[in-house]
Amino acid sequence: MSTGALPVQAVAAALPIGLILLLMLGLRWSAARAGLCGLALAWLLALTVFGFGGATAADGATAPGPLAHHAGVLAEGVYLAAGILWILLPALALHEHQKACGAIDALRDGLGRVSGARPLQALLVGWCFALFLEGAAGFGTPIALVAPILVGLGVPAVQAVVLALVGHAAGVAFGALGTPVLAQAALTGTDAAAIAWRTALMNLLVGGVLMAFFVRTLAAAGVGSPGVGWAAWAAAAFLLPALAAAVLLGPELATLGAALASAALLVVAARRHPSVGAGPTGGALLRRALWPYLVLIALVLLTRSVPPVARLLDGVVLGWALPGGYSGSLKPLLHPGTLLFVAMVVGARLQRVPLRALGAPIAAAARRLLPVTVALLAMLCLSRLLLHADMVAALERAAVAGVGSAWPLLAPALGALGSFVTGSATASNVLFSTLQAQTAQSLGLPVAAVLAAQSLGAAIGNIVCPHNLVAGAATVGLAGREAELLRRTMWPCLLTLALAGGLTALFTAT
Repeated sequence: MSTGALPVQAVAAALPIGLILLLMLGLRWSAARAGLCGLALAWLLALTVFGFGGATAADGATAPGPLAHHAGVLAEGVYLAAGILWILLPALALHEHQKACGAIDALRDGLGRVSGARPLQALLVGWCFALFLEGAAGFGTPIALVAPILVGLGVPAVQAVVLALVGHAAGVAFGALGTPVLAQAALTGTDAAAIAWRTALMNLLVGGVLMAFFVRTLAAAGVGSPGVGWAAWAAAAFLLPALAAAVLLGPELATLGAALASAALLVVAARRHPSVGAGPTGGALLRRALWPYLVLIALVLLTRSVPPVARLLDGVVLGWALPGGYSGSLKPLLHPGTLLFVAMVVGARLQRVPLRALGAPIAAAARRLLPVTVALLAMLCLSRLLLHADMVAALERAAVAGVGSAWPLLAPALGALGSFVTGSATASNVLFSTLQAQTAQSLGLPVAAVLAAQSLGAAIGNIVCPHNLVAGAATVGLAGREAELLRRTMWPCLLTLALAGGLTALFTAT
């Protein structure tokens, strides 16, 4: 390829992503509609500018035909989407089941009655409970559920939504049983554990900024501050166990397990402290509500920490390959979706809920996933097409030439941009992880560290994600005031991204 052709191909490769940005930000299209339009444009450019599907001299007569290339891209996109949806479906179904059987109310009331002090109640709900919901379900669930609870505790509506947005952000990188990181690993072939511990370490270092803004917002709301000691205890009780879980077990329990640890440690400290006015917690009902999550934690520990079990389950692989280098692989018995489904079924029986009652939650979860499925398929097929048509390579060459060694400073911002546009950290990782990985390779940077920066930035971007702003505003009667919420969350987002960029530069320099 001549050097003169490089700018043309780089611009062409950027056009589908630019179109998605324009349609979603400028015209407020949904991720599904914008993604399909971006995919259509990418396919046209792949055929006309990049010659995708045509045989080269090196391929000769043995090269697969054009239809095989197109079918391969679609097959990879559908297969990856199915793997992610198998996490989201049981995660959302479990949450719907917990709502239907009263477990969510029991969890909320149990946290709220730990202390009579409103600042501590808000910390338990807005930080611990929001992180717990993010780890268990993700998908914007914490925003929709936590903001109304905070309003019920006396927090003004605007600050309640801001607290829910900031409070859940520290766990988004590993939300819904680590789905964002698992998607990165599937797309790039990088070890999920290698991405996970680096993401958790950077998250630990920036998490203090999120907690500081959480406490500042709580004080400005007129509720009062829980104090530096309680805030530091709650932050450390989540961020440190999250790092430990990521290092020892991988991404699946880094948010869910750490959120439970944070809530437990804060509850123990509150009930032993004479000044916070502890009240009854309804222990039996609370323990019953926790059964599915306890079963899930036990399953993850069993399948990740017991070598004979891990080896046995690891041997069951669903894989395929097509001509042209297209392939897919999935280990169904170790898959987080399988563990979630088993935890839901076993947990329901331990809660003495008949299995037939799970039909309605599963159906409700499936309905919620219908629009998500279209968006996910569009974004994943776009991602695979950009990769196989060498469009990512064109973007990577332009990025190396234009940004060069400054790329680590901007890597988290690209992740945040993806979340802002798509409304999902997982979708952001799907959209940009391949570009991040190839750029890192070209610059001689550690790929896992750059992917961790992408994942952290995608998590931070949820603070300003229009989808979350709209959902939060709707639940507390603030429809139409999303711009006010955005103004309040923009500065902590930018500050945290700047810190994340500096950390990425540090991590990739060593």
